[in-house]
Amino acid sequence: MTLDYPLRFQPKFRQYIWGGRRLGTELGKPIDAEGVFAESWEVVDHGDDQSVVANGPLAGKTLGELVRRHGEQLFGSHQATEQFPLLFKFLDANTDLSIQVHPDDAQAALLDPPDLGKTEAWVIMDAEPGARMFVGLKANVDRDTLRQAIEQNQLIDHMHIIEPKAGDCVFIRAQTVHALGKGLLVAEIQQSSNTTYRLFDWNRTDAAGNSRPLHIQQSLETIDFAQGPVLLQTPIAVAPSVERLVECDKFVLDRLCLTEAGASGGDDRFHILSVLNGAVTVEHPAGEFELGKGETMLLPAASSAVTLVPRCPSTLLDMYLP
Repeated sequence: MTLDYPLRFQPKFRQYIWGGRRLGTELGKPIDAEGVFAESWEVVDHGDDQSVVANGPLAGKTLGELVRRHGEQLFGSHQATEQFPLLFKFLDANTDLSIQVHPDDAQAALLDPPDLGKTEAWVIMDAEPGARMFVGLKANVDRDTLRQAIEQNQLIDHMHIIEPKAGDCVFIRAQTVHALGKGLLVAEIQQSSNTTYRLFDWNRTDAAGNSRPLHIQQSLETIDFAQGPVLLQTPIAVAPSVERLVECDKFVLDRLCLTEAGASGGDDRFHILSVLNGAVTVEHPAGEFELGKGETMLLPAASSAVTLVPRCPSTLLDMYLP
């Protein structure tokens, strides 16, 4: 069995208290008729959380199985790992997310069980008027200042806040205090990790009056207080119709703005491709299929390159290892 074709996966949904309905209404996800849906995990291999192939000869296989059995074909020129290193998702922030921080690789390796750190990047798909992102601490906020602010319920006063617009991108390194605010629809690429420490959850409670747990001490031990405010990324043109949004040691994030046919793959590395706006026909020697707004595919390293033919002006993300 070879991995010489684009892989589609069944989305996995997360129903957190801050979610809404936009994953269904705007991205066409098959969410239930009732309830709030916060995240759609498009590509994931993290313990029991597994993407399941939805097309072709490998339908029904999990991404973890492909990593274990076909690592060389999946990773190509990159060394195969025991776990797929990236996780891609969509988020519907119907209310504010908790103010939180994630460990880096060294810190997460000490957990039981061990995990990866979580460096991530957000691309804003839609922002309601007045929507905010909390991205980093203000300059010169140290550990004692932050601890006191938390005790006095004044953490937000020490956060750097941005009001983003559609198309903006922000890069959040591990150890950075951050949160998405209500009214944002977001695409996120991250390391394959799910370790989160909450500093503040807006004093909210569930129907039974219970608060979600906070992790103040773990957070204070995790935060990089030297980092300061996080600014928006400046896109850099790297090829016709291609903008580099993020390039770091964990992943590369490019944006493809297609009005005519483009290409991806064929370079001996995997690519995660996801449509933010518009729709494309994906042409591959094994056949062709349509990829619309909110839909994602994984192109294994062993796959032939694909041609992306836009049916209208279309924007895609292309994510891969450096």
